[in-house]
Amino acid sequence: MANIKSAKKRILVERRNAERNKDVKSAIKTAVKKVYAAIDAKDKAAAEASLKEAEAMIASAAQKGILHDKTASRKISRLTIAVNKVA
Repeated sequence: MANIKSAKKRILVERRNAERNKDVKSAIKTAVKKVYAAIDAKDKAAAEASLKEAEAMIASAAQKGILHDKTASRKISRLTIAVNKVA
């Protein structure tokens, strides 16, 4: 356990940030699943709508540093390609 005041504060801040990052990542996973569910149902309109939401969440997470920029780009690219393949 830390003895120095700044180290104790650092632990609290890291815990808070970890919880927030976990919540954001979980929300992104849910949004991505929503896109793939619409794709499986062959509902292009719903897939495009949910893609827009997921893309915004992923971009926001990348901007905040929760996801790496290239990871976010890869996720968005793969989702977009999958939605475009829906007939």
